Amino acid sequence: MIQEDVKKVIEEIRPFLKADGGDAELVEVTEQGVVKLKLLGACGHCPMSIMTLKMGIEKRIKEKVPGVKEVVAV
Repeated sequence: MIQEDVKKVIEEIRPFLKADGGDAELVEVTEQGVVKLKLLGACGHCPMSIMTLKMGIEKRIKEKVPGVKEVVAV
């Protein structure tokens, strides 16, 4: 199941997020392949959070989980 695979990838990258005082929580994976994440801690208000989301989290999830089209913050 895509949602379980996405959770596994988030667990892999979580230590890197926490090292900077942040975290991410999976909210939903839509049928269209959109992963919705809630950025927590420092990631929730950091000006670089969009770059972290797109260039870090989204890139990693799309590499590891076929079917994911996009990762968005909610």
